[in-house]
Amino acid sequence: MRKILPENLIKLADACPVPLYVVGGSVRDFLSGAPFPERPDWDLCSPAREEDLISAAEACGFAVRAVYPHTGTVKLQDGRGQEYEFTRFRSDKYVRGIHTPAEIEFTDDIVCDARRRDFCANAVYYDVKAGVFADPLGGMADIAAKRLRTVREAERVFGEDGLRLMRLARISAQTGFAPDRECLEGAAKWSALIRDIAPERIFAELRALLHADGKQNDRDAPYRGLCILRGTGVLKEILPELALGEGMMQNERFHAHDVVEHSFRCVRYSVPGIRFAALLHDVGKPFCKLRDGNFHAHAEEGARIAREFLQRLRAPSKLTDETVFLVKEHMYDLDLQTGEYKVRRKLIACGDRLPLLLALKQADFSACKDDLRTAPAVVKWEGILQRMKAEGVPFSPRELALSARDVQSLGVPAPKTAEALAFLMDFCIGDGGRNRRNTLEAHLKKFVF
Repeated sequence: MRKILPENLIKLADACPVPLYVVGGSVRDFLSGAPFPERPDWDLCSPAREEDLISAAEACGFAVRAVYPHTGTVKLQDGRGQEYEFTRFRSDKYVRGIHTPAEIEFTDDIVCDARRRDFCANAVYYDVKAGVFADPLGGMADIAAKRLRTVREAERVFGEDGLRLMRLARISAQTGFAPDRECLEGAAKWSALIRDIAPERIFAELRALLHADGKQNDRDAPYRGLCILRGTGVLKEILPELALGEGMMQNERFHAHDVVEHSFRCVRYSVPGIRFAALLHDVGKPFCKLRDGNFHAHAEEGARIAREFLQRLRAPSKLTDETVFLVKEHMYDLDLQTGEYKVRRKLIACGDRLPLLLALKQADFSACKDDLRTAPAVVKWEGILQRMKAEGVPFSPRELALSARDVQSLGVPAPKTAEALAFLMDFCIGDGGRNRRNTLEAHLKKFVF
């Protein structure tokens, strides 16, 4: 492992008066043979005091970014911008479910430090200076067996820190490691403790889970993690609106799965840019079914619920707005009965989000009966899109043969410019050949202002 460590880290280990260890995901991934990222998370630990570590780090050219004496944590950055987090050997005591330890006791005992962690696979240490692994809890055997086992009794581990409920699903998704029975039972017992965790932390873990396939190019990774959230009851806590759809069957002509399973499979078949939309696209179905006895308004209600959910988790506004748009529009022309002119208007109205909506329509179709053929709606829309491009249909006012300045020079008041351009865009939707200066100037005379 020493061969893949940054040179500055090796220098720091050589300068430390006591062994400096790399621990956690980077060690686990190395031992499992997983692809190593360009900038891995380097978690460091040692019995060294923070001030001793800081002195050695600064002498080796590291910048100290933050120091947290209460937890024995020091954040470092080397000259290449690589970040490291050092934590002094310690044991922790928690107020049930709260992520931050209530009491901390520093120690020289590596076993005590290992016992404060979550899973044995994450409690394998690499002594950088000596070039050897330390495995106080049998984590190397777990890594070889692709198994997740808690460092102590599972009920105690999950009862201490509710965030571990999300970490269990996310790590299993990213690594392909299977939680043992005790691990799953312990998580299920304490699933309600996720309520004590800050929304931002839940969002970060969920986002990493939904993109877990990027770590090892494993298409099933997000699906695997979602199934763990469902099996442990955590899904009911963080997304009860969707969890109500478990066992809620759909029209057998089109669907082979209940609402929750279909949503999970939609994530499975989706591209990375639409994972939240894939998970939430049918989140309105349980609400509509329980209210109306059918799913008719689920896209509109789903858009509302998706916004509430993402705002609840304090997700970025751009992601929220994009997801809400996709959820609201995913049913448009699903039955292929919408006329071409209206589809053309929709294609233009989607703007930069059109590829995302097409990707969601494809994932939704594939998730119905695990059918990997191109979705009929996608075939139809892409055919219309190609015809529009061949005709020269403008997809934005910038592509019109008349500019905003031209429109104003023809007598349109400045406050009405955007409305006039929209009028011309609508004129060209059905026939791109109309996008000529003389033709647009003549048509503009019909614009009322």
